[in-house]
Order: sequence, then C-alpha cells, then structure tokens
Amino acid sequence: MLDTATYTPRLKTQFRDTIKATLKEEFGYKNDMQIPRLDKIVLNIGCGAEAVRDSKKAKSAVEDLTTIAGQKAVTTKAKKSIAGFRVREEMPLGAKVTLRGDRMYEFLDRLINIAMPRIRDFRGVKPSFDGRGNFAMGIKEHIVFPEIEFDKVDEVWGMDIIITTTASTDAEAKALLKAFNMPFNA
Repeated sequence: MLDTATYTPRLKTQFRDTIKATLKEEFGYKNDMQIPRLDKIVLNIGCGAEAVRDSKKAKSAVEDLTTIAGQKAVTTKAKKSIAGFRVREEMPLGAKVTLRGDRMYEFLDRLINIAMPRIRDFRGVKPSFDGRGNFAMGIKEHIVFPEIEFDKVDEVWGMDIIITTTASTDAEAKALLKAFNMPFNA
C-alpha cells in the first residue's frame, strides 16, 4: 500500500529536480514562475455510431477510461439532435476525464514508458501543437494501457490525449515534453 502523504510521482520529482533548471538555462528565464509546466491532461473517448445503436457502449467507454485514468470519467452527451445520424439530444456518446496534480504525472509516466512502446509499429509521435503550447495526440487502441484486461474488452476504442502546458510557445512546450522523454519523431 502506497503512503500518499509521502509519495511523489517520479516525473514530478524529475521536473522539480532537473527539468526546471534545464529549461531555465535553455530559454533564459529570469523568474521560476516563467518556466513552463504541465497544467492538465484531458483524455477523451468518442463512441460515435456504436453508442447510437447500443447505449451500453458509452457505459463501457466510461468504465475503461476510469480504469485507465484512475479517476471517475464523465459521460459526454450530444448537445443537439441530428436526425441523419439518429442522435437525440442528451444521448450519451462517449467519455472524458481531466487529470491534474499527481494523477496527471502518473498517467504521463505510464503513457510514455509503458503504453507507447506497446503500440504496434510505433515510430514516435508527430509534434502537433496548437500554437499556444498545448499538445494533442490520438491513440487508435486503448488496450495498450496495462490496466485494461484484453479478455474483458468488448470494444476497442480510440482515444484523444490533450496535454495542456503553461508554455506560451510551441518550442517551449516541445522542450518540456522532450525533457519528460516524449518520443517525438521529428
């Protein structure tokens, strides 16, 4: 049993001890508050047409996302009815969860060191930043996470992972994620 009062995630300690100093030197920050850091990680699973046909699929996505994140996921619902897709207003269509603090660092550690190496034909992630220092990526199969028992999975979902940082530019955010050993391919 982990003692949560004294336990600090590995990446959080690494950030505090080495990465902050490296970034401060690299970008010439005068104040420690200028150094970019992780703000939050948002995970999203969209069920789409499967959820329209069977409402249990959205519940399955919520359960799987809760298992992966270690925090209760929220059901996402349709905002408007779309007759062509047979979607009604307030119909459950997926799941999302926002991670902050220690859970965020633990998830990032598992993503980079355990899940990404398990992705089939993995050659690194494309550096897709939004211009304000936030990074987004997609995973085609959520079963690459070790928390998911492959035998009990009824549907394989794709996932969106959005890493929000306090960096003001994409170069600063890329340097931060590279310091966490994010495997960029370019």
